[in-house]
Amino acid sequence: MAISVPSILKERKYPFVFAFFLLLIFVTFLLISNSQSPPIPIATNLDQPDPFSPISNATATSSEFTNPPHSGISLSGDSAVFSTSGNATTAAESADDDSQVVDVEWELCKGSGAVDYIPCLDNWSAIKALPSRKRMEHRERHCPDPAPRCLVPLPQGYKAPVPWPKSKDMIWYSNVPHPKLVEYKKDQRWVVKSGDYFIFPGGGTQFKNGVKSYIESIKKMLPAIEFGKKTRVVLDVGCGVASFGGALLDLNVMTMSFAPKDEHEAQIQFALERGIPATLSVIGTQRLTFPDNSYDMIHCARCRVHWDGDGGKPLMELNRILRPGGYFIWSATPVYKKDEKHQNVWKSMVALTKSICWSEVAKKSGDPNDIGLVIYQKPISSSFYKNREENKPPLCDSSRPNNSWYLFQNFMIIYGQITIKARTLGDLPS
Repeated sequence: MAISVPSILKERKYPFVFAFFLLLIFVTFLLISNSQSPPIPIATNLDQPDPFSPISNATATSSEFTNPPHSGISLSGDSAVFSTSGNATTAAESADDDSQVVDVEWELCKGSGAVDYIPCLDNWSAIKALPSRKRMEHRERHCPDPAPRCLVPLPQGYKAPVPWPKSKDMIWYSNVPHPKLVEYKKDQRWVVKSGDYFIFPGGGTQFKNGVKSYIESIKKMLPAIEFGKKTRVVLDVGCGVASFGGALLDLNVMTMSFAPKDEHEAQIQFALERGIPATLSVIGTQRLTFPDNSYDMIHCARCRVHWDGDGGKPLMELNRILRPGGYFIWSATPVYKKDEKHQNVWKSMVALTKSICWSEVAKKSGDPNDIGLVIYQKPISSSFYKNREENKPPLCDSSRPNNSWYLFQNFMIIYGQITIKARTLGDLPS
């Protein structure tokens, strides 16, 4: 039955009429208030010179760089505008409306090498002032103070990264445009350029038959290592393009890979673009930036670290971050080469590992079709240290702070007691 205004009035449906008009007034009020209250943009200019940039004297324009899709960053002139919402900046914190847009204008870092600029590793004034570089001091962090306030530009032609897990095997060439490593390591097949992509075939200095075959050989040498069960958190020293850590992901093992910023151009950039956890670091004079007893296993495949150098402090640093009962895998020429130079290093390593009660649980010498490696295990209990004939290296005070940033390495044993039931004294070799 049709409903009309006269019929409503005739039937005296006054509450319905009153509610209808009240709703109409409310909607009209909302429309008027929204049209008179537009969002207020806030702009902050942080355009300041960068006195600490080692490439500040060079010039570059932002036209060399392009925007990543959906990045929220737009490049204009010599600056970039970053848009965000809410309380992301100080300007936004002072505003009452959390939904308003904040525009922050950043100066782009200058110079032809700006896309690879890392302030704490490219602080050339601090590096030149170092009294020595013998222990890789020039590869350690030397952060400028105050910190530069410029935005590192994107490489020319940067694209949205290849999605995971495909990125583990291939990435866009334009995102990490550094081809030198392809030529430098072509015989070892670290990385291969194919059209618009970099391909990672799983090669490495010690991975003659590929990284997966290398990992299988470790599992056969020491079945007790049980990747993904007992061994789940790994540190890879001198990782190259992080193929070892990438392969371990398939075994439910999380690996932190690290290497210095050196002549192996952009190796960590390759790893990060692949989606593999990695960081820039070096075993020099300072402690690694990890807490005590962090890792189930530490791996070094021709990582070019002199573990017995400086009285053995580099190996003592590994002992600090290796968990009780954890493993150290060392794949290097002193393990299997018989000339005098390599054998002297091996003898030093034997004496040093014995002094800190590490057990040699597996070893194989290289042959023409394979490589040699040795696997050590850290004691599971501090009683092994206390039963030594000589207290050298000495035990560290267990009440010391568990700090690591910007502290020097020392020649003391950090120990802890493991309580995981899967690891018992029976796991140790007799």
